[in-house]
Amino acid sequence: MDIFEKCYNFKEADEAKGKGIYPFFIPIDEVYGNKIKVDGKEMIMVGSNNYLGLVGDKRINEAMKKAIDEFGSGTCGSRLLNGTLKKYVELEKKIADFMGKEDAIILSTGYQTNLAIISAIASKNDVLILDRLDHASLIDATRLSFSKVYKFRHNDMNDLERILKSIPDDMGKLIVIDGVYSMDGDVADLPKIVELKKKYGARIFMDDAHGVGILGEKGQGTAEYFDLIDETDIIMCTFSKSFASLGGFVAGEERVIEYIKHFGRPMIFSASITPAAAAAAETALDIIKTEPERRKRLQEISVMMKEEFQKMGYKTGPTITPIVPVIIGDDEKTFRLWYALKEMGIFVTPVISPAVSPDNSRIRTSYTATHSDEELQFVLKAFYEAGKGLNII
Repeated sequence: MDIFEKCYNFKEADEAKGKGIYPFFIPIDEVYGNKIKVDGKEMIMVGSNNYLGLVGDKRINEAMKKAIDEFGSGTCGSRLLNGTLKKYVELEKKIADFMGKEDAIILSTGYQTNLAIISAIASKNDVLILDRLDHASLIDATRLSFSKVYKFRHNDMNDLERILKSIPDDMGKLIVIDGVYSMDGDVADLPKIVELKKKYGARIFMDDAHGVGILGEKGQGTAEYFDLIDETDIIMCTFSKSFASLGGFVAGEERVIEYIKHFGRPMIFSASITPAAAAAAETALDIIKTEPERRKRLQEISVMMKEEFQKMGYKTGPTITPIVPVIIGDDEKTFRLWYALKEMGIFVTPVISPAVSPDNSRIRTSYTATHSDEELQFVLKAFYEAGKGLNII
């Protein structure tokens, strides 16, 4: 049998293209503020994770240019060897201080960060317990470990306790969760998870890619939101959301971070983050710390958009964040709504299985602190007209 046979038999993308409703890999010509151009047409971006509106911020752009002038475009080496610039060590200290942890390390992507953490920490005598809606990078990371893996029903603390009860005391236990779940915008039940962690002698690893910068008075994320930073053992975040860059970090106890540095294969065997990306993340961190009004504005937008969608008759799920899903439940209707919105000048993100369950397809909208009231009203008008036209609402 030809190993490429599966490739030749994959026709779904071609079928969607043939219907004119293929929504992926769309080339964007220009980006300016919350607007973009696609095929020369101006559109409002409502599908980005640029939550604080820092992409294109002049301070970040200038920091990136300066970093390129000082250090060049890249290190051409791994962190272990020649890829550790002094600037990276300084940034790690700033991140650790900001997150309220002893130490931190930065890596080249958020996906790679999760792979490095779990592949280093978890061994054959350990057990990983994942929420069923954890990000794909966390699920893939478990495949790099030799650990036993269990999954509990999303935010179901009774199911989590059932699993924890079944694990022998002599096995290491790591509860692996998202802080904010990227498809629904809801948050982990961290207070109860911490309670179960203490009861059963487990540790907690939280991917807070969509929480840091957004939640908490200081922007420290989900753990600060619940006042449980000290009880959340390992916190990971990407730079590709609120930090307007590319890369990731993990923060925790000094000895744990030191161990990941020396045993995290995805870090050891990959080139380090670029100087420009690190400079962008550092500048964004300074802005996160000094401009809390961005979080306040973002929260106001999130509440307003959720309420307005619900008034129209759309289902939005349990979100409390700038991720506001518009749940349709049918793949083709989701694609047709996406297309109608695209024609009206709205760039949104359609999400279907396997990213969500087959009956849970949706338009994933996400908002930015710099969205204007005029832009948001334009988006709402388009969703109302398109939804009515397609008999979705």
